[in-house]
Amino acid sequence: MTGAEMIVQILADQGVSVIFGYSGGAILPTYDAVFRYNAENTGTDGDEPMPLIVPANEQGAGFMAAGYARASGDVGVVMVTSGPGATNTVTPVRDCMADSTPIIVICGQVPTAAIGTDAFQEAPVNSCLGPVAKHTFLVTDPEKLESTVRTAFEIARTGRPGPVVIDLPKDVQNWTGTFTGKGLLPVPGYRKRLHAARENHLDDRKCASFFGMLEASSRPLIYAGGGVINGNATEELRQLADHFGIPVTTTLMGIGAVDTTLPLSLHMLGMHGLASANYAVEDCDFLIAVGARFDDRVAGVPEKFAPNARHIAQFDIDPSEIGKVKSVDWSHVGVLKVDLQAIYEYGLRHRVSPSYSDWHDEIRELKKKYALNYDRESELIQPYAVIEAINSITGGDAIISTGVGQHQMWAAQYFDYKHARLWLTSGSMGTMGFGLPAAIGAQFAARDHLVIDVDGDASIRMNLGELETATTYGLPVKVLVLNNYGDGMVRQWQKLFYEGRMAASDKSLRSKDFVKTAEADGFQYAVRLDDRKQLDRTVREWLAFTGPAFLEVVIDPDAGVYPMVGPGLSYDQMITGDHIPSRIKTTEEEIDGSSMF
Repeated sequence: MTGAEMIVQILADQGVSVIFGYSGGAILPTYDAVFRYNAENTGTDGDEPMPLIVPANEQGAGFMAAGYARASGDVGVVMVTSGPGATNTVTPVRDCMADSTPIIVICGQVPTAAIGTDAFQEAPVNSCLGPVAKHTFLVTDPEKLESTVRTAFEIARTGRPGPVVIDLPKDVQNWTGTFTGKGLLPVPGYRKRLHAARENHLDDRKCASFFGMLEASSRPLIYAGGGVINGNATEELRQLADHFGIPVTTTLMGIGAVDTTLPLSLHMLGMHGLASANYAVEDCDFLIAVGARFDDRVAGVPEKFAPNARHIAQFDIDPSEIGKVKSVDWSHVGVLKVDLQAIYEYGLRHRVSPSYSDWHDEIRELKKKYALNYDRESELIQPYAVIEAINSITGGDAIISTGVGQHQMWAAQYFDYKHARLWLTSGSMGTMGFGLPAAIGAQFAARDHLVIDVDGDASIRMNLGELETATTYGLPVKVLVLNNYGDGMVRQWQKLFYEGRMAASDKSLRSKDFVKTAEADGFQYAVRLDDRKQLDRTVREWLAFTGPAFLEVVIDPDAGVYPMVGPGLSYDQMITGDHIPSRIKTTEEEIDGSSMF
């Protein structure tokens, strides 16, 4: 086989069912090998086994692979050319690293002999992508090609998942050798760490210590992060929480770890978390962090986070996260799925049956008293009402992808999520332009599922060219643009902390016609809504359309994201706006808006 043919065979062996990427000279041999593989293996139904999905640019390909990975739990694959093709993937690679998303980026490179000569479309991939990836490989010895590609998949999907980059010179792709069908690189340090985590099982002594803290508490609370989703530990977490009656709140990345419609679900906590969730954190006396890292959007002031917790426990697969931000009393590094099951089974064996009825009553009252709310009498269309109208139809079972900004937080707050892998967003990196390509990737992962991109007028501009990708491949993605004529989250901060100076954030003078843009890119359904009386009818019509559908909604430009925990403040100093009650009234003057966005 040629090196290119070997790569394609390994992709097939790894179960890859779709590749996202953009071609070019340095990757042509492998693209040709994919084309020939598909031609030789297309079934009687005409479906290719490994279709190549061509986006508008390589950044879009990276986010499509991320959306695919997040929605499916499998490794997403990106294949791009050298130079600008590779460097255009820097942002998605960093985004995947920050949110622990497993993707493989295969990028072409100039021939081995030309590396370092500033050849045409040459870029130092290891220098550019190495600092932001989980690992990078430059294949200069073709005899190691097979083992390198297999090892890349192993690293991407194991431990704390992440992006792995394979830099592939053209001469290595064209090389011919014997395909062995087996073999991995020797990466002893990595495998030793993996083995240590996998074999670090909870013993009875440690389980007893955990349950000692649980039984001594009267207000326990589980704080679940994205690690629960990435570790496929959702069912184990739900089982533990349900059996012992422990309420659960999740981070932005942990949404879907528990069914948000259930009584003991507090939905999201943090900077823009629900007031009820944040107050529950204030009140709890035993905090159980599961696959969560106490990041600055959740524990902005670590010493004031969970101030009444007598004990804090932390489960994670990454030892560097234990006690990194907040000191804990009990911790375990291991495989979440296994560890949560072990804790649960220990509790069953020892008949642990605490009663938290009073705490449950308090949770019920928190959710009732501090519920999300907004101006329901306004003549302007409120973004919250748009999401409520969609949610009333989807019922917590749609895959929701978002860009970054106010619309992202509204989608996190006002949608229900009954299952894991329904929520796709750029968390730690906060990358505008994520939503549309991620939705496209998710639609390939879940062909028959309803996928909705909830976007903002500023965020969707970043990768607007991917509208054509949706129609080119006949994907029934539903695209929603909440248009407030600007960078809404930036403007909210400028109004609160910069005396209303809208420095470069007001787009009201821009002349973008989103509906014509969608129509030009092949959307047969493209509608602009600016009359709130037509909201319910239009939303039903848009969701019912059988193909790709685009809906622009002109919303109240002054609608804000509340609650909001300002930088330097604790949860008991939340700004809750005009329509959500708060325990303590906090004014904007108390916040140093320059300290953190």
